[in-house]
Amino acid sequence: MPVLEAGEKLGKARAAMILAHGRGATAQDIMTIAAEVMHPGFAYLAPQASGNAWYPNPFTASIETNEPYLSSALEVLETLLARVEETVPAERVILLGFSQGACLTLEFAARHARRYGGVVGLSGGLIGPDGTPRDYPGDFEGTPAFLGCSDVDPHIRKDRVVEAAEVLKRMGAKVTMRLYPGMGHTVSQDEIESVREIVEAV
Repeated sequence: MPVLEAGEKLGKARAAMILAHGRGATAQDIMTIAAEVMHPGFAYLAPQASGNAWYPNPFTASIETNEPYLSSALEVLETLLARVEETVPAERVILLGFSQGACLTLEFAARHARRYGGVVGLSGGLIGPDGTPRDYPGDFEGTPAFLGCSDVDPHIRKDRVVEAAEVLKRMGAKVTMRLYPGMGHTVSQDEIESVREIVEAV
């Protein structure tokens, strides 16, 4: 699938951000976040999901019901990260997603834990039904991670955000989690500021 690019050309970039869009959205939509956190030397890359969705069912459905789409979506991120790493090391790469893209990003990061520039899940949680074992191997080695969500998000229960934060923390990430009272299924200015801090730290 196509990848939308902005900012510095990847061959010249000193750092990069990979952005995964939500269900029913596009790479152009998630690039509005990139526009808010543009920083010199950064390449911004947003892959486009086929049919504007990474997988068909809710992220809390059984993993089997989202296959083979989930594996394919994870492979999209893996392939894109490998391409980025030809010029930019993982410790200078930020993985970011919103909504369905946040679930995908968090699941990908947990399955491929290592030192990244940052991991950002905006309105998302780890994939699979309640009670899914979260015994991922790997260590984030102090990677800054930010998880933000409404406390009454219609698509993402807050306990699933808390679970994701706890898992990443247990795996060695330096986690900041914020639940915003009464917020809609959207990205707040406070979340943008938190992402900007991670970008500037890289």
